[in-house]
Amino acid sequence: MIVTVTPNPSVDRTLSVERMTHGDVLRATNSWSEPSGKGVNVSLALLGHGYATRALLPIGGAEGARLEAMLRAAGLDYVPVPIDGEIRSNVSVLEPDGTVTKVNEPGPELSEAELKALIDAVAAIGEGAGWIVGCGSLPVGTPADFYADMVAAARGTSARIAVDSSGPSLTAVLAAGPDLIKPNAAELAEAAGRPVETLGDALTAAHVLQDLGAKSVLASLGPDGAVLVEGGEAVHGEAYVAETRSTVGAGDALLAGFLAAGGRGPEALRSALGWSAAAVRQPGTVLRADGTDTAAEVTLHDRVDVDRRLRHS
Repeated sequence: MIVTVTPNPSVDRTLSVERMTHGDVLRATNSWSEPSGKGVNVSLALLGHGYATRALLPIGGAEGARLEAMLRAAGLDYVPVPIDGEIRSNVSVLEPDGTVTKVNEPGPELSEAELKALIDAVAAIGEGAGWIVGCGSLPVGTPADFYADMVAAARGTSARIAVDSSGPSLTAVLAAGPDLIKPNAAELAEAAGRPVETLGDALTAAHVLQDLGAKSVLASLGPDGAVLVEGGEAVHGEAYVAETRSTVGAGDALLAGFLAAGGRGPEALRSALGWSAAAVRQPGTVLRADGTDTAAEVTLHDRVDVDRRLRHS
C-alpha cells in the first residue's frame, strides 16, 4: 500500500489549441478535466497499473464535490478531510508540439484545525503502508514545516516516507529525515543553494541535500532523465522518447514508477524512467494504463558523466 498526501489538490482542465498566441482569442480543438494535485496523480498512476494505493486530501466547495465524483468514478481509495474553503481549479493549454502553458490557482487557506486534521489522518491511515508520500505545493498560509510535521506523524507507522515538494517546504522537511525526496533540477538547485547546470552539479546538490537530512534523492532532470543518489552511490538513467505530447505530470509518473518497483535501487530507477516516458507520450496530467506501454528504451549509467551539460540549462 502506498499512501499519498496531497495538501493542495485540484481539478485540472486541459485545452488543446493549434497555437498559443498571447492576446488572441483561441479556439480549443479538444478539452477535458481530470482529478489532480501531485499526490492524486501518483495514486491514479499506481491504481491504473494495479498497485494498492490510498489518497489523503482536503475536500471543500463545489470543485471539491466535483473532484470527489471524479475519484469515485476512477475507483480510487481516498480519505477526504473536510474543509470550509474551495479547492483549486487549474488550467493547462496544450500545443501540438507538447508545449504546455499552465495556470495554477493558489488554493484555499486551511485553518489550523483543518491542517491538524490532515496531519492526524496521516498517522491513522498510514499504519501498515509501505510508503507515505507527501506531494505538491501547500495551500495559502500553510506553514512551511507542514511536511516536516507529516514526517513526524508518519514516524509512528511502519512506512517509509517520501516528499515531492519545492521551495521552503522542501527545505524545511530535510531536517526531519525523509527516506526519499524527489526534486526536479530547479528545485534541487534552489534547495542546495547552488546552480545545477551539469550532471556533476546535480550529484553535488543531491549530496548537499543528503547532508541536510534526506536519506535518498531522486532528481528528475527533464530530457536528461534522472539521477538517483542513495548513500554514497549514484546512478544516472534516461529514457528514449520519440514524441513528446505533454510533460505535465511526468515527474509524478516518475515517482509512481519508482515506488511501484520498491522505491530503491537501479531497477526502481529503470521503472521510474519507463513510467515517465509513457507519461510524456500522453496528453493531460494523469498517467493511464489504457494501452500505454510503460516499457521504454531506458539506459542506466552507474558511472555518471559529471561534465555533461543539462539541456535545460
